[in-house]
Amino acid sequence: MIVTGGGVGIGLGITRRFARAGARVAITTHSRPARGVVEALAADGIEVIGAQLDARDSAEVDRVVDDLTAQLGGLDVLVNNAGGLIARHPIAQMSDEHWHQVMTLNVTSVFYASRAALRHLGDGGRILTISSLAGKNGGGNGSAAYATAKSALDGFTRALAKEAAPAGITVNAIAPGLILDTPFHETFTPPEAQQHTIDGIPVGRAGYPDDVAAAAEFYARADSGFTTGTSLDLNGGAFFS
Repeated sequence: MIVTGGGVGIGLGITRRFARAGARVAITTHSRPARGVVEALAADGIEVIGAQLDARDSAEVDRVVDDLTAQLGGLDVLVNNAGGLIARHPIAQMSDEHWHQVMTLNVTSVFYASRAALRHLGDGGRILTISSLAGKNGGGNGSAAYATAKSALDGFTRALAKEAAPAGITVNAIAPGLILDTPFHETFTPPEAQQHTIDGIPVGRAGYPDDVAAAAEFYARADSGFTTGTSLDLNGGAFFS
């Protein structure tokens, strides 16, 4: 399996869970050196393959997906996890550049990686995209571009699910709410805002990367083939779409 953005946060949680379960996992990283992530995981007894990748570059995505698939000896699961908010800007003050940056990072990158993976996935193949609660509820202040991008991923998931179904490939998404131990909320959500959100979560706690990884594990299972085109709300009961 390949996990884009697999060296940090949710992607790292997915990487750890699948590798410990015996899967052969390859990760891509952008902001952090891939070698350093691979070495840190190896020190923890987790063996993965790593590659540096700018997921916004079509040719680079094609090359890296092909190379990692060759190293893995085939591809059965792609997890589209690379993405990010970049910065908070209200619509009235938002630049064209920011809008396009967010769309490219969060939507176009998923198109590139999914298209590249389809050349290798066969019957029983799985594509899983990490979306966001922001795509369902509009997100917080200044995150309109991000919320729009994540909402677009739900439409892409449904469209690709229909196209890939005849080949036996399922396509699903997970839309996490507040997931702590991630750079996203460490950067963009102050502690008081995190606590305010937690106070409104019926299960009484925030989520963590392994909560997302557990859901990903279900979608990747061989017997999940009747589940496709879905977007799973993963937020402790705080929001239902």
